[in-house]
Amino acid sequence: MYDITGAVSLWDHLAETSKPIIIYGMGDGAQKILDVCSLKNVKISGFMASDDFVRGHSFAGFEVKKLSDIERQFGDCIILVAFGTHIDEVIQRIIAISDRHELYAPDVPVIGGGLFTKEYAEEHRAELERVYSMLADEKSKQVFDGWLEYRITGRIQPLLRNQTDKAEGYEILDLGGNETYADLGAYNGDTITEFLEVTGGQFNKIFAMEPDGKNYAKMKRIHYKLSPYDFRTVNAGAWNCDTVCEFISKGGSNSSLIPYEKGKPVNPSRIKEIEMRSLDSFVKDERITYIKYDVEGSESEALDGSKTVIKRDKPKLLVSLYHRTEDMFALPIKVTELNPSYKLYLRQHPYIPAWDMNLYCI
Repeated sequence: MYDITGAVSLWDHLAETSKPIIIYGMGDGAQKILDVCSLKNVKISGFMASDDFVRGHSFAGFEVKKLSDIERQFGDCIILVAFGTHIDEVIQRIIAISDRHELYAPDVPVIGGGLFTKEYAEEHRAELERVYSMLADEKSKQVFDGWLEYRITGRIQPLLRNQTDKAEGYEILDLGGNETYADLGAYNGDTITEFLEVTGGQFNKIFAMEPDGKNYAKMKRIHYKLSPYDFRTVNAGAWNCDTVCEFISKGGSNSSLIPYEKGKPVNPSRIKEIEMRSLDSFVKDERITYIKYDVEGSESEALDGSKTVIKRDKPKLLVSLYHRTEDMFALPIKVTELNPSYKLYLRQHPYIPAWDMNLYCI
């Protein structure tokens, strides 16, 4: 496993450097990084954006500038990427900047608190080593090592050298034409579309859960040709029981339950009470062969709500591991506790930061 003890912590490096530090991006990601910098006594010298997005914007009291203007003002500097992207053109632009300047993509949690620092990794070394030892192939261990290095150092190179196309994940799952698929966090139906492409449109049944009303409506519109008998949907979030929770509806891929954004100001018009369902309750006695979990930080609860199905049917699983600080070790351990017979594979699909890190269980 990657040498935690010998790693150079990003936040320690930023606190000690004499170079100007520039945050690349605006919005929630930039604010999260700015908050951590304040906590870690890291001085920020400015903000930048891609040339197409610089139109007199300001952020946190700074004028947002083009890279060329930043270079004229500061010369050599450190760039902190504060947004996520899977678009190849944008990734190549980030790589090009990293060839000219020190560049990092700080690991801050998508949901919840805490940072995955060197100290945090040392504290959870036993769990990390346990997960590393459980991984089923050498590629998974390489991905794990690169991910661990990235999370501590903020360097993007460990991510880039281990990225593989989504097709490799589907090869691991080896989906056939008679799957009964449960899509937890179905968003607008994009992963259902992927599933149908992989199986050539052949399947037994699809069960889809999506809590955000706008996303749910899009999913239904996109897949309107599927019969209601074969395609069963519910406008609800995946949870460990059937209940009602308050929910922040954003109409995008990162809607979430209010407890996961505790302390942040929220527009009251976005707060809605939504139904939460366990998968066990939703599918009842149906035999499930494949489950996808991408539920914006509720993966642990959603797994708990699938205990009966997992123990009874031993379905293939795809579990997102990138939302919470502890997901890297907590979720693989939970899966194996629910069913010790699983083989675990880890794959990182193209994304900066590591927002498409997935656990494949067969």
